[in-house]
Order: sequence, then C-alpha cells, then structure tokens
Amino acid sequence: MSAAAPTAVRATPALRLRARRRPRWSTVLLTLGVGVATLVVLLPLFIVLFTAFKPSAEVNAFPPTLLPQAWTTANFDRIFSDLPFTRLIGNSFLFAGGVTLFALAFDSLAAYALARIDFAGRKVLLVAIIATLMIPFQATLIPVYQIVSDLGWVNTFQGMIAPRAADAFGIFFLRQFFLSLPRDVDNAARIDGASELRVFWQVVLPNARPALMTLAIFVFVNNWNDLLWPLVFTTEQEMSTITSGLTLLTGPGGIVPYGVMMAGALVAVVPLVLAFMLVQRKFIESIATTGLK
Repeated sequence: MSAAAPTAVRATPALRLRARRRPRWSTVLLTLGVGVATLVVLLPLFIVLFTAFKPSAEVNAFPPTLLPQAWTTANFDRIFSDLPFTRLIGNSFLFAGGVTLFALAFDSLAAYALARIDFAGRKVLLVAIIATLMIPFQATLIPVYQIVSDLGWVNTFQGMIAPRAADAFGIFFLRQFFLSLPRDVDNAARIDGASELRVFWQVVLPNARPALMTLAIFVFVNNWNDLLWPLVFTTEQEMSTITSGLTLLTGPGGIVPYGVMMAGALVAVVPLVLAFMLVQRKFIESIATTGLK
C-alpha cells in the first residue's frame, strides 16, 4: 500500500497534463461550426473576387467554375475606360461621409435631449420617433423626392444628404447608450455652472465614443452600399455613386457584363475594408477605456 501510493501521486500531474492537452468534443465541434460558418459568409466574396478576373466567355460558361481558368484584368480596364470610376468613388465618399457626419451630429443631439433633459412630451416624442422605424422606406420615397425636386436639389449632394441627415435608429441607439452613462458626472458639471451644451460636448460625448463609432460604421456602410437612393435622386452620370454608376454598364437588351460588374464591386469594397481596418483599433481602445476618464 505504501509503495503504490507514491506512484499514484507521481502519475496524477501527467494525467492532468494529458487531460489539458486533449481537446473536448464541444470545443472541436464549436471550432468546426465557426469554420463552416466563416466559409459560408466568405463564399460570396470569393465568387466576386474570382469572377472579376475571369474573361467574359468563362463567366457565362456552364457549368460555372469557382477559379478562373485564364486570369485576366480586362474587367478592371473596362470599369475605368467605360465609366468615370474615380469620380464615382469620390461621389460615394462625399455622399456616405456627409450623411455620416450630419447623422452623428443630429442624432447625438436629439438622443441627449431625450435621455438627459426632462421636458413635456418627451415620451410621446420618443414613441413617435420609434414608430417611424415601422414605416417602409419606399412609402416615403415619392414625397421626399417631390420636396427635393421643389427645392431644386435633384442632382446635387445636398439633395442626397439632407433627407438622411437624421435617423430614427441612430437616435434610439444613442439614447439607450446615454441612459447607461452615470448622471453623477454631468450633474457635477451642472453644479459647477456648465451649460447643457458644454455638458453634452465635454462630458457625455467623450464617454460615448464606442456608440458614436459603431453608429458611424453602420451609417457609412449602409449609405455607401445603397443603390436605390442615389439612383432616384441623380439623373446625371457625373453625380452617380459607385453603386448606381455600375448600373450604367448594362448593355442593350439588358445584357449584364457580370465580370465587369464584379470588378467594380470588388473595387468598391476596398475602401470599406481599409476604413474598417483604420477604425478597428480605435474602436476597441475606446471600448476598453470607456468610463475610465
């Protein structure tokens, strides 16, 4: 008995080390599930990527293939020769960036008032704002276009940006974040004599950077990828965005050059990826430091 006991004690650490090295079935299944889901999500992007480098005959071949048999850059040459592609990219930046800046300004001001200032009818106003989320976008498209047309803003950036300068979702999103911030800091600033605008600018907004950055990403991406809005409010090629400009490539009889379309879509995705890579680090840092200042 006494001789077997030390052996059992010496074997225990080795058994524990083996147990730690041996992966659990739940971990293996979870890893496989994440890998499959990642491939499913990335599959459309792979199709766009490989189709952009296929010649026209291979794009329309049946059965289709994922990888090109003959790689070519002719599709990229066409988007720059057949379209003012640089102008379209600049228009997309002005449109999406302008909407993002105005939406952050107006949504944050409205959200601050609904979350921090007590006034008559605040709850009714909040319910009315949330109710607008249930109205389909297409239902208001014609009245908004009529107003923009009466103002003479068709084929102008103000005509595309102004109707989207505020968003009900952004107001509700920021309001919920402002409610989660403690009131002690801004109450102390009011006791020191700070105005509401100063409390909003110097106290609330610095602590709301994660929410503001998240909303900015959503607004910018949604407007960058939007097709219907620029297509309705612009009739001139010089005012088109990248999404609406690609529709000009459709040939007679509705023939769509899918290879050229995929090349344009691939180039349009690059600025979004670069913007996200630049913002990602600051976004994570802002979340980690929230409430520490």
